[in-house]
Amino acid sequence: MADKGKVSRRDLVKTVAVTGVAAAGGYAPALFAQDLGAQPNWDRVADVVVIGSGATGMPAAIRAREAGSSVIVVEAEPDIGGHAICSGANIPLGGGTSIQKRAGIEDSPDLVYRDLTDWSLTEPNGYADYRFNDREIMRAFADNCAQTFEFLADHGVKFVNEKPDGRAGSAHGNSVPRQMHVWAGDWPQVQTGRPNPPETRAQTSNGNGLMRPLEAAARKAGVEFLLEHRMIALHRQGPNTGRVLGVAVTNRGRTLNIRARKAVILGTGGSSGNVNFRRMFDPRLTEEYCGLAGMPWSNQDASGEQAGMAVGASLWGAANQTLEIGDNITKPGKIGCQYGYVNLTWMPGSRVFDKARASGLRVGNWQDVILVNMLGQRFYDETGGGYPGNRYNTVSPYFPDSYRNARNVKYNPPNFIPSALAGIGDGHNGGGPIWAIFDSDAVAREKWNPAPPNVDFDAGFFFTANSVPELANKIRMQYQRVPMPTANLEDTVSRYNSFVDSGTDADFAKPRPQFKIGKPPFYAAWSNPVIHDTRAGLRINGKCQVVDMKGEAIPRLYCGGESAGGFSMHGLARCLCQGFIAGKNAHDETSGA
Repeated sequence: MADKGKVSRRDLVKTVAVTGVAAAGGYAPALFAQDLGAQPNWDRVADVVVIGSGATGMPAAIRAREAGSSVIVVEAEPDIGGHAICSGANIPLGGGTSIQKRAGIEDSPDLVYRDLTDWSLTEPNGYADYRFNDREIMRAFADNCAQTFEFLADHGVKFVNEKPDGRAGSAHGNSVPRQMHVWAGDWPQVQTGRPNPPETRAQTSNGNGLMRPLEAAARKAGVEFLLEHRMIALHRQGPNTGRVLGVAVTNRGRTLNIRARKAVILGTGGSSGNVNFRRMFDPRLTEEYCGLAGMPWSNQDASGEQAGMAVGASLWGAANQTLEIGDNITKPGKIGCQYGYVNLTWMPGSRVFDKARASGLRVGNWQDVILVNMLGQRFYDETGGGYPGNRYNTVSPYFPDSYRNARNVKYNPPNFIPSALAGIGDGHNGGGPIWAIFDSDAVAREKWNPAPPNVDFDAGFFFTANSVPELANKIRMQYQRVPMPTANLEDTVSRYNSFVDSGTDADFAKPRPQFKIGKPPFYAAWSNPVIHDTRAGLRINGKCQVVDMKGEAIPRLYCGGESAGGFSMHGLARCLCQGFIAGKNAHDETSGA
């Protein structure tokens, strides 16, 4: 449909001056200005403009388009999917879904709501999974949960399990099983560039099986995608006033303005990749935590949050970001590479392997390594786990909203991650590099091949030497802010070997240390904790409208998923459901200037 405000693509857009500093990770500059001109020259126009093509943006786009709105999806990367396409596609949607009913599982919106607002469920470290969830947001999620599941099934998403279970994820309710796992399908996997092997394909769950069917449904419905277009700002009628008019984006050095007749929906995926933004919630998360889950396929750059804040939006639910539960931060599952998230392995066939550079060595037994800090000193029991998280039947017997749940939890804080982030006492907030130290016997036991493309020598995430002092002297990379004293590492290895002889870890109570480190060559592999979930973001209401500092909805601006706050859950359900909600409500807006 033509629009009188549209100008030729040949015209130079003069209403936006792109300034700013490049975001972390080498991404394009971004400007989050409050007012970029009252009525810019519009290059494109649609009823609904969706920012991001992940688990929030895709259902939002489909829902709005199928309801009758024209839709443009703005995606910063060369392909769709965001973090969701890299995920294990574990989706805890309940409330009385068709698959729950077939399995004889009794669930309801009221039970979902009760579960996800239960103040009484605490973890062994004292943290509570649901206590800080926003009640209005949870009510909307509960009421739309089952409908979102049916929406996925109606749009080609298939599942490998025949009935819901409680496996994987966290903070999706203790009462009944809700977790479904999406069939990976026959599509080439973003991790490998190839489909899954035929012998495992029927049982494999993966984000491709979620995002590729949704992409196909969106394109069939007539959704337009603008790939490699990065949002740099929102247009609003005035400084912190009036409706949101559209967005400014950049593409290959060119700036475009896209008008939204009805609304803009932010589905930009969170903020964990923006160092200074994430440090508002946790000052420890400095630059060395550079191996985010989902990168380098897509970043979580806080672009949606910053653009929203620039036009008056409030942040919300900060407590959920700082809680030591679930997968906010995880123990690495692979070592010797930058991207060590346990459930994501980048292989040479992947289109982003040039950025990932190495697949990493998957650790089968943490008895095979010792972990040391920058100074070459151990800091915790290597076999220690990550943060706990509630899921189906974690607490049994379970008493909803009862003090008895907390009384039945034995206090036992897992301190591996806090210890790794503690640093070396030199006044810096970040913990610095953590190195896994091991020898050739460990390589044989784990059946590792410590060579490229499995490990990353070139960027300094892996080192080898013929002696322990030589190994310490070789560890030089951008995040190793002080040299590792050779005597420290030598003493640490010697002391640990004595623990193997005695059968007792006198320092950190590792359960019966099993293997000495003594046979060259010796190795040092990057083993930093991995940042994952974003659980704080823009304040929204039950309609997924963005809310300002006065508690009022910003007209025509919506948000969902990891860029929205007020909802603590690991898993795709909150993203998908809020996209489902936002898409319909955005469509229902009346067109206007």
